[in-house]
Amino acid sequence: MRAGVCLAVVVLAGIHAPSAQAQDETLDLTPYLRQGQYERIKISPDGRYFAVTAPMEDRTVLGIVRRSDNTPTAKISGSKDSVVEDFWWANDERVVVSMASKQGSRDQPYAIGELHAINADGRQGKLLSSPYGIHDDPGIVGRFSSQLEDSVYMLDTLHDDPDNVLVSVVPLSSDPNIRIEKLNIYTRKRTRIAGAPVRRADFIADASGQVRFAQGAGYDNVSKLYYRSAQDQDWRLINDENVSGHREFALGFSADGSQAYLQVEREDGPDLLMSWDPASGKYTELLRDPVVDPYRILYDLDGHTPIGALYMTDRVHQRFFDDNAPTSRLYRSLAKAFNGDAVAMTSATADGREVLLYVWSDRNSGDYFIFNTVDKSAERVFSRRSWFPPASMPGSRYVSFAARDGMSLHGYLTEPVAASAKPRPMVLLPHGGPYGIFDEWGFDDDAQILAAAGYAVLRVNYRGSGNYGWSYQQAGAREWGARMQDDLTDATRWAIQQGIADPARICIYGASYGGYAALMGVAREPDLYRCAAGYVGVYDLEMMHRDASQGSRSGKTWALEWMGERGTLAPRSPTQLADRIKVPVFLAAGGKDERAPIAHSERMEKALKAAGVPVQTLYFANEGHGFYTEEHRRAFYTRLLDFLAPQLGGARARP
Repeated sequence: MRAGVCLAVVVLAGIHAPSAQAQDETLDLTPYLRQGQYERIKISPDGRYFAVTAPMEDRTVLGIVRRSDNTPTAKISGSKDSVVEDFWWANDERVVVSMASKQGSRDQPYAIGELHAINADGRQGKLLSSPYGIHDDPGIVGRFSSQLEDSVYMLDTLHDDPDNVLVSVVPLSSDPNIRIEKLNIYTRKRTRIAGAPVRRADFIADASGQVRFAQGAGYDNVSKLYYRSAQDQDWRLINDENVSGHREFALGFSADGSQAYLQVEREDGPDLLMSWDPASGKYTELLRDPVVDPYRILYDLDGHTPIGALYMTDRVHQRFFDDNAPTSRLYRSLAKAFNGDAVAMTSATADGREVLLYVWSDRNSGDYFIFNTVDKSAERVFSRRSWFPPASMPGSRYVSFAARDGMSLHGYLTEPVAASAKPRPMVLLPHGGPYGIFDEWGFDDDAQILAAAGYAVLRVNYRGSGNYGWSYQQAGAREWGARMQDDLTDATRWAIQQGIADPARICIYGASYGGYAALMGVAREPDLYRCAAGYVGVYDLEMMHRDASQGSRSGKTWALEWMGERGTLAPRSPTQLADRIKVPVFLAAGGKDERAPIAHSERMEKALKAAGVPVQTLYFANEGHGFYTEEHRRAFYTRLLDFLAPQLGGARARP
């Protein structure tokens, strides 16, 4: 197996990689803008086909490829701005696909409750469900309706029932009561199975397909977890956040069904993974990390039984409920064979003979391998972006330091490949979100582009970020422009103290909430940064609070709990602080952005001009929350590098 992996590395080593740029050079953006042929792959239960997702310029499609001759045999494509949210082999011949909408490259896709299905040979393509209605005329996948229908989401593939799957059916409502139905993937026939004991419920089924857990919340956003011993039994409340002070999430069951596995929040610190005995109600701690939450749950070869988790700090680490279990030993041997890169199994054949692996790191944007569990050999299927040889790319170093109030902060530092004895020009890169999102140890396009242009890049998981426990996230509540902003300031000063950043050459750039943080950074610390760039940002918190409160009662609760009282947010809105900004600003936005409407950028631009602040803008009327087309992405990064170069001295984009 090790020889097979090494061969893949040798093949990749011959591909030219972008090099670090000196000040008098230019950076070729083409490798960074180019998309891989495929994104995700899953193997069919009989091993004859791959289901793959392929990115297009304005959507992502699902295709099926016959392994014997690499011939495409089927395809499912949604409408413009649609992406494949997830997909499942429901049996040897049929794939079910969940579609999502994504209004821009920085938008978080949201599943729309639309399911498609198709056979591997391309026959019996069918729209199974859609909130926009169904029509069977050739070439027509939807119809206009005076009223939207239910949204339908996949729950379980029912391994013992090849014709049916379990689905969650969500009525058109802001805080819906959800029910469970069995859906025939050939005929669309749906049969009601169960209702939910709580609004906005997520469900977990056992290995036999019986729905056993429901977790959700009402208008107050207070989480409740329910359990039942069988499908015909009553639900009973297992955890109420109002009583326990924490949330619990069901993950699945042990192989024999006697124990359930839960992810449990702690009052202080990262989440625990625990077993729970339904008969006695006893909780037993299985895994916990002192710093981070479980990053990804690991499953046995059946794809259904939890066996452990990945944890992300300085890299991705594996931990298991039972270190001596066969799949645990397999995972550890794979981690060694791939030299410590992160490894996850995406799917396996029904007999467990072949497993599809996804391998990635901070230098590698992702490889897929087929691993044969019998002869222990691995064969690379494809690399997502093979033109980036990992050995030539800059890595991301995990960093941790204390904020001014003593809270531990975490992040990643990416520096140019070429060594430097002196502090470098630096870009502080706050992530979007802000809550629950976090910067990861992985291949980050923005960090790679900026490092190639000659900059140190610091990504900081300020309070409010995910991955470090619920208390870490809650510490950011109502701290827009306050302690969350202090964390970014403290990170910048830490980088200066450590000799990483040249204090005279630091800029701050971010997208979405990161754009807000960039403008607040130069408003609150006018002498710390040389410039600020905001990409699809929010800059008027009163407007954002109003928009968030209009969607639903739970949305209004969220805005109050996480942003604060309406009428108090103007002093923390960059649009009201333009007169404090003393450095150049670059704003970019899309006219179709629903998450951060372009009105935010337009108001920010107007305020900056009124205050006499130099401001550049890049607006595209037909783009959303982040630019989709390669032409527009090239224009954005070209303008960004051109904006940073006079202030920091790095490379511009190659014409």
